[in-house]
Amino acid sequence: MAILGIDIGGSGVKGAPVDTVAGELLEERHRVPTPQPSDVSAVIDAVAEVAAKFDSYERVGVTFPGVVVDGVTKTAANVDKSWLDAPAAQLFADRLGVPTTVLNDADAAGVAEVAYGAGRDQRGLIMMLTFGTGIGSALFLDGTLIPNTEFGHLELGGHDAEVRAADRAREAEDLSWEDWAERVQAYLRHVEMLLSPRLFIIGGGVSKKSDKFFPLIDIRTPLVPATLLNNAGIIGAAVTAQLAAATPIPSRS
Repeated sequence: MAILGIDIGGSGVKGAPVDTVAGELLEERHRVPTPQPSDVSAVIDAVAEVAAKFDSYERVGVTFPGVVVDGVTKTAANVDKSWLDAPAAQLFADRLGVPTTVLNDADAAGVAEVAYGAGRDQRGLIMMLTFGTGIGSALFLDGTLIPNTEFGHLELGGHDAEVRAADRAREAEDLSWEDWAERVQAYLRHVEMLLSPRLFIIGGGVSKKSDKFFPLIDIRTPLVPATLLNNAGIIGAAVTAQLAAATPIPSRS
């Protein structure tokens, strides 16, 4: 079964067909800018533009930067408010003409890392955190996703943690790696206190510079960089779409 993964990000919408056995892209990904404003119709157009670059796919998985419950987008912190309570999975399926699965973007990245990357074969409670415009979180217990966690919004220093510790804060405030790592450490220690995970997987663009800040962070939990980088969302979306195809829809009594 050919499955297309599409990742909706703050700056770009990118996608490619995925080999869900190997966890690899089958073709070079195609990217278009995320429309501004990022209202429902404009983003659907962008997703359709990406999908049109590829042939012969039977299902599509799409990531979304917010909470997604049963294919409906429930939050819209960093996209247009028209996405609140939008039936996203149905809207994408109607436009693309194939069954479509929608899930949170950090969850998708985590699914990929647990299946093929830094979290593969790890048991117990594993947390992936993506540091970028905000802080995304994905939580897994023995490899099973616990969806729609929003641990980027834990309070840190009287603010949402992502306001203080996201990579955007480092860039906007021109923080040194030492000063930013201090904030990240405080955040990770707070998460440790709440959940006692066995492993933190750190994703987002800043994970490519893990050598700059990992040595500055002193916590109990092992800390590893994500391995799939910018392809994680695409791969995780496709894997989730494949799993949805194998799961029968419960009948209504």
